[in-house]
Amino acid sequence: MKRVTGIGGIFFQAQDPAALHAWYRTHLGVDVQSWGGAAFDWTGDDGKPVGGTTAWCIGKADGEGYGPAKAPFMINYRVADLAALLQALRDEGCQVLEKTEESEYGKFGWVIDPEGNKVELWEPPPGG
Repeated sequence: MKRVTGIGGIFFQAQDPAALHAWYRTHLGVDVQSWGGAAFDWTGDDGKPVGGTTAWCIGKADGEGYGPAKAPFMINYRVADLAALLQALRDEGCQVLEKTEESEYGKFGWVIDPEGNKVELWEPPPGG
């Protein structure tokens, strides 16, 4: 079974998200949008899209969102078959959160790594 196929997003918290958005926009050229992040389209060597996007987002450090982990970040990994992977992780003794979500953006599930970090697993919608 294929497991992780790429990084779908990187999410982290800041004490002052607006100031950090401005810093990344000014100094690194990140096109931060009104929702607090940016989307980086995957492209080939020729600059043409190859069918994926990596999200990058800064949110308010309010202690929520990445629970039960305490880390100020969360990485979202693209996966091919979320249900099968979550079951395999359970079978392997991993701490898989029972809650899953499904929306027009795809299917989401979470596992806690050995260091206590919450890891988001994302199965994009068909064609996504």
